[in-house]
Amino acid sequence: MELVEEKQGKALVIGIRGRLDTTTYAQLEKRLEELMESGETRILADCTMMDYISSSGLRVLLIGLKKARLYEGRFAICSLRDNIREIFEISGFMSIFEVFPTRESALSSF
Repeated sequence: MELVEEKQGKALVIGIRGRLDTTTYAQLEKRLEELMESGETRILADCTMMDYISSSGLRVLLIGLKKARLYEGRFAICSLRDNIREIFEISGFMSIFEVFPTRESALSSF
């Protein structure tokens, strides 16, 4: 997995490339913690290039959402591929997260 960060307006966009699973989730968890502790609490996870997500990956996204709320910030998700969207729907995460169809639509809401 590769994380690509880009500041856009009031949000920090984190592009997640590859697989978010048991072997990679700790990398994202650590980075989200670092960002939020440094004051970056408006985060958009762009999943355009995410190939796969496991339950560990879902868990780390949920942790990111909870931490953002603790810091009175915001954590949203955009650009889910069909296979990832299906996992979000089955797990009930579509009702937990703010999920946007595109990066542009998400950023305009920040």
